Order: sequence, then structure tokens, then C-alpha cells
Amino acid sequence: MMSSFAGRLALSALHCLDAETAHGVTIRALAAGLYPRFDNARFPSLEQTVLGLPFPNPLGMAAGFDKNGEVADAVLGLGFGFAEVGTVTPLPQAGNPKPRLFRLPADLGVINRFGFNNEGHDALLARLEARRKRGGIVGVNVGANKDAADRVADYVAGIRKFAGLASYFTVNISSPNTPGLRDLQAKEALDELLAAVMAERDRAASHTGRKVPVLLKIAPDVSSEGLEDIAEAVGKHSVDGLIVSNTTLSRQGLSDTATGAQAGGLSGRPLFRRATIILARTRKLVGPDLPIIGVGGIDSPEAAFTKITAGATLLQLYSALVYKGPDLVHAILNHLDRELKRRGLTNLAEARSVNVDAWAGETLD
Repeated sequence: MMSSFAGRLALSALHCLDAETAHGVTIRALAAGLYPRFDNARFPSLEQTVLGLPFPNPLGMAAGFDKNGEVADAVLGLGFGFAEVGTVTPLPQAGNPKPRLFRLPADLGVINRFGFNNEGHDALLARLEARRKRGGIVGVNVGANKDAADRVADYVAGIRKFAGLASYFTVNISSPNTPGLRDLQAKEALDELLAAVMAERDRAASHTGRKVPVLLKIAPDVSSEGLEDIAEAVGKHSVDGLIVSNTTLSRQGLSDTATGAQAGGLSGRPLFRRATIILARTRKLVGPDLPIIGVGGIDSPEAAFTKITAGATLLQLYSALVYKGPDLVHAILNHLDRELKRRGLTNLAEARSVNVDAWAGETLD
């Protein structure tokens, strides 16, 4: 394993580059096999079967890191229990003009306004086909092209395209960087979208022999009424799970107000409180059993366990790696295992939601 000292040197070098260039260098290094390996099979306490899938541990790489499915196996090799690729759209698109990724080191935050830049369905399909026999849980996050005449049709196309390869699907309607996309969270629009997506998932199952689980990724800025509508729609259409949450438009509490003025979605530590409150409120609305992936601001082992106690079944992170590096993955898994033992618990399910009421009762302002 790469030493912590070497890891700190690598992070320092990356921070000498602009944020998007540094990300590109990271992807190339992972593709070349230049990363520390970690055996995540050491923690039977962290194993779970969720969505019908055998997760070796609950920690996943969030979408946005590997938009084009270039390094899914490297991500799993870092110790993540699962990887999510995308967001992918039917047609390639360049995304928004650069610069579009900004570090806020004083706040341990990141702002992005990428705008679903990706190489499109065909490029991702080829990469997933090439790794088909390698195993591991790799979800596909699907979206719509910015200029799509029918955005629902774009999501349906994603389900159709990857039904034979995706471990699960994420329907991303919560990015703030595609104009009008979050409007799909509104009650009638969401009802239409989920009806079409779940129908296509079921049609695809007749060919693949497997109903690929579908998760809905929501924003942390949704109103209480909007959250209730989402929970109702998820139940009505038998959606398999939720991801809570995407980036936020809020800039509450930032010390770097100059960079904070940049347009885009804020992630990292400043998102943690808001995302965790919405997670807990969502858990109370959907009940104890629906799988929820908790994401947003996990940048320490303690934060990861807090998400579990607030209602998360699984976890994802991304932005914290900008500041903490891959050693954070190992630290989180070790801490989760130790914390379960310290509390006399045998698995994560026993810790889930023990603090859900307290978090759900917190105010957002």
C-alpha cells in the first residue's frame, strides 16, 4: 500500500494543478494501475446484501468521479465496496465552459458546474462490456442531454442500453448544472418519469432475465412538501431505493465566500449537515426497509458512521478524496468495524437509524 507520506506528497502535487486537470491526472493514474490496493474482505461485519446484491462493504464511489467508466476496477481495488459510473447521457456532450470545478480548501468543499460532460452511451457500453467478467458492483447513473427534446426518453434509453451490464441504475434528476433538470422532481413530472423508467426496466428484464434495481437520486434543497411527493412517487412506482443527496445550491456557512460565489453545486464538508438532515427525513417518510445510499459531506470515519445512524443503508463519497486521498477509504472501513464492536453490534443494520429522529428534527437554516 502507498505510504501515507507518499499519499500526502501526491495530494500536494495535485493541488498545484487546477482542479479539473488534477482530476484528469488522477483518472489516468488509476487507469495505469498506479494506486494502493486494499483488501476489503477483512470485514465480515460490513458485508450486506442490499438490492439483491452482495456488497462487501457499504462504501461506494459516488457518480461524477468516473463519468465514462474508465476506472471502475481501480476504484474497487482501492477498497470501495461498489462504484457508480456516469452521469452518462445518450449523446456525447462537452458540458459547461471551463473553468467549472473549484476547490474551497478552507471549507473542505468543492463547487462544480460540469453539466453532464461525458462521452455518451456507446463509449460507456464498450468499457462495461470489456470488464463484464471481472465482477464487482458497478452502478450506472443515467441522465438526459441538455438539449434533449424529450428528457424522459433519454432516461428510458439509458435503462435500455445498460440493462445487461449495470449492477443497478441511478436516475439522476437532481444535478443543478443542467437547466430545468431538477424540475423533474416535481410531482407530475416525477410520476411520468418513474412510470416510464420502471416500465422499461421491466421490459428489459424479459431479455436479460434480471430486474436491475433502480434508485432515484434527489437534491438536498428539496422542500418538505417536495420530499413528501418524492417519497409517495417512489412507493407508487416501486422504485428500489434512493440516493440522498446530490450537491447543494446553498452556500450557508462558507468561509470562502469569494469562491462560494461561483455558480454550481456545492459538495464536501459544507454539505454534510444539510444532506444528513434530508437523509433522516427521507428515512422517516419511506420507512425502515427501503435502501437509501447516504452521500454528501462524508470526509471522516465519524461522519460515515453518523450517516448510518441517520438512516443510510449504504454510503458514497467523492469530494473528500480531493483533500484526504484514498487512505480515507481504509480509515472509514476500519472505523465502522471497530465502532460496531465497541457498541456490541454484529452488523450495520443494527446501527442504522438509531439517531434518525434527532437528525430529522434539525433545522436547515
